[in-house]
Amino acid sequence: MKQSERAIVIGAGAGGLAAAIELTAAGYDVCVIEAANAVGGKMNQVVVEDHRIDTGPTVFTMRWVFESLFATLGHNLDDELHHSAMPILARHWWHNKTTLDLHADIDQSADAIGQFASSADAAGYRRFCADSESIHDTLRDTFMAAQKPNPLSLVHRVGWHRIGALMQTRSHQSLWHVLSQYFKDPRLQQLFGRYATYVGSSPLQTPATLMLIAHVEQAGVWRLEGGMSSLADAMQRVASSAGASFRLGERVDAITTRAGRVDGVITAAGEKLQADVVLFNGDSRALLQGLLGQSVQRPDRLQHSGQRGLSAITWSGLISAQQAPLSYHNVLFQEDYPSEFKRIFHQGELPHKPTVYICAQDRERGGCPSTQERALVLVNAPSVDTAANNDDDAAEQAKLAVEAVIDRCGLDIKLNAGHVCRTPQWHSERFPGSGGSLYGGASHGMWSSFTRPGTRTRIPGLYRCGGSVHPGPGVPMATLSGRLAAWAMIEDRG
Repeated sequence: MKQSERAIVIGAGAGGLAAAIELTAAGYDVCVIEAANAVGGKMNQVVVEDHRIDTGPTVFTMRWVFESLFATLGHNLDDELHHSAMPILARHWWHNKTTLDLHADIDQSADAIGQFASSADAAGYRRFCADSESIHDTLRDTFMAAQKPNPLSLVHRVGWHRIGALMQTRSHQSLWHVLSQYFKDPRLQQLFGRYATYVGSSPLQTPATLMLIAHVEQAGVWRLEGGMSSLADAMQRVASSAGASFRLGERVDAITTRAGRVDGVITAAGEKLQADVVLFNGDSRALLQGLLGQSVQRPDRLQHSGQRGLSAITWSGLISAQQAPLSYHNVLFQEDYPSEFKRIFHQGELPHKPTVYICAQDRERGGCPSTQERALVLVNAPSVDTAANNDDDAAEQAKLAVEAVIDRCGLDIKLNAGHVCRTPQWHSERFPGSGGSLYGGASHGMWSSFTRPGTRTRIPGLYRCGGSVHPGPGVPMATLSGRLAAWAMIEDRG
């Protein structure tokens, strides 16, 4: 590769930032163009009454991904990012006013489950943790951190001598079905079935392979000082220190080609920027829909035929909850969990009794603020193109449903005026091609992991990354996709 070769990265989400670091380390002249005025993509914040509040991802996991990434340019994660391990992974609430904390320590969680449910469920939890660790170890380097596999190449990577371990990843069974083999208490099935929503999917249809998320969390959940946006800022800082440039507040209207090969982009201002390679860090369907120009409107149609993943309605603002014993991460369940996903995925409607997630961002040290505190409140919602009722009244209907769930769980929480509400329509407009989905395609069915698009496209010089691309959604996975895309570029350019 020539030192002067230029790479343009469209989108400064986790994947684009990771690719910028890798490509800069490899000697590319890297320019990152981002439509928003700040880096981070879905890792963003809003300001309410002078308080900065996370309104996207709130969980930092898979620390090894970022340690390795920062080390690419000789940086130490601990020097760049102030973070602390969280002893309580999440606090869970039910309509009968019962609660259960899931701890970073397996023994503590098992003891809590034994008191909450039964000794049999505590033993089931220990088996569940052991099996989730095994699935994670089988797939970490062979699937998650590797270029997009097909079933045969995955077997080759795992090794024929470990075919039994691959079968134990349980891709042929649904997560909901398998959880019943570990837990008799239906509330525990709800708790661990929620891992399907981490990839925008239904536990009724997601492969049990997603059990591995339990081990990911057990390996560590950290709170970032300054919120998740501080991670994006650190990634930008590291990339900039090695020469990557950033153009924020600028939109790319088209990716251009010459003789069938990518040769640059055109910005919304009409400026033509030349490039040897282009990486698109956005929803991969935007390419298929021609939102980046007709010349690049033909990558892998069959890989976009599945159902879109979940969207969400969120409220970011200040809450009054002095009497509510919240933790940092809180999940409030309703009694009929399967009905939520049937309404969203089969009827395209908001659930009447949604599961409510509350990130109480001032509870990181276990204390209870004496005044108003920052919070992100989230409920699952259908994407825009599948929603039967996604009008302006949807957010208000959802807010009333959230208040009812909070009341049934016995909590005294009030969302104050002045909060920022974001709907599936907002997400659709902010992330073109997504239809409001925050996760790309839903991971439904045993083959879903193989139908997600890879980093390479059919067009020479054009690559893609992000949560809609292999290995999947979530900040660590999107980061891995950016690294994989950069590695593919470097390999293809020799």
